[in-house]
Amino acid sequence: MTDTATASVQDFIAQTVAANPVVLFMKGEPEQPRCGFSSVCVQILDHLGVDFVGVDVLQSEELRQGIKAFSDWPTIPQLYVKGEFVGGSDIVREMFQSGELTPFLQAQGVLA
Repeated sequence: MTDTATASVQDFIAQTVAANPVVLFMKGEPEQPRCGFSSVCVQILDHLGVDFVGVDVLQSEELRQGIKAFSDWPTIPQLYVKGEFVGGSDIVREMFQSGELTPFLQAQGVLA
């Protein structure tokens, strides 16, 4: 991968995270997740009624590796809220199960 491709992928990720209050970098699309972990995140966000943008990291290897470098987090999916990295599937699920996710999302102004 060239430095230009790396920079443009990082720019795309940064712009996507900045432009959308809630972004889920995932395998597949929200309507059709292509891994169980992505599916869990989509189900939780849908259950809570969160409006989010799903970005399919399988569309390019540069994007798939780029998001891992961007967050310094080795796995996908990755949830971003108001520009901040929240975590992957395990963290989102744990926050949901413990009751932390709803008040967190409300505090961020992305959930009524």
